[in-house]
Amino acid sequence: MRAFLAGLICLALATPVLAAEAKKDGKDKKSDGNYVNISPVALPILEGGQIINYVFVTVKLNLKPSANVSALRDREPYFRDALVHTAWRQPFNDPTSYAKIDVGALKSRMMTEATRIAGAGSIASVELVGEPQPKRVSGLPRPRGSAPVERAPIP
Repeated sequence: MRAFLAGLICLALATPVLAAEAKKDGKDKKSDGNYVNISPVALPILEGGQIINYVFVTVKLNLKPSANVSALRDREPYFRDALVHTAWRQPFNDPTSYAKIDVGALKSRMMTEATRIAGAGSIASVELVGEPQPKRVSGLPRPRGSAPVERAPIP
């Protein structure tokens, strides 16, 4: 009986240590990936030179296997700066809503900027992490040229 209790005590004490080791191993595997995460950025939605809204995005640059991952991760501030500058030069406005962005345009232009910063042959692709989050979703004007929203009559 004492041996059984001693075994249970040892198991209870060892379980948190084993869980911490497994968690540490999982974190190490994730950090070894060939990618650069760009810190979340607020991209402006502009109309006629006026700020209508901001949309928050997190971008991930997938690197080619031959890329120098540590050197490119050190250049993350440059990637983030390029994303913000390109968004101000030509906003990623979605033509249907001031609460959305044109994801295709963002990926295309960010690929161009990232290749310019990292060098040819380093960037495999650009992807968004999660959904873009608008600062405001209501009280926004209707985009020019968009049709009014059809609503059912109130009974």
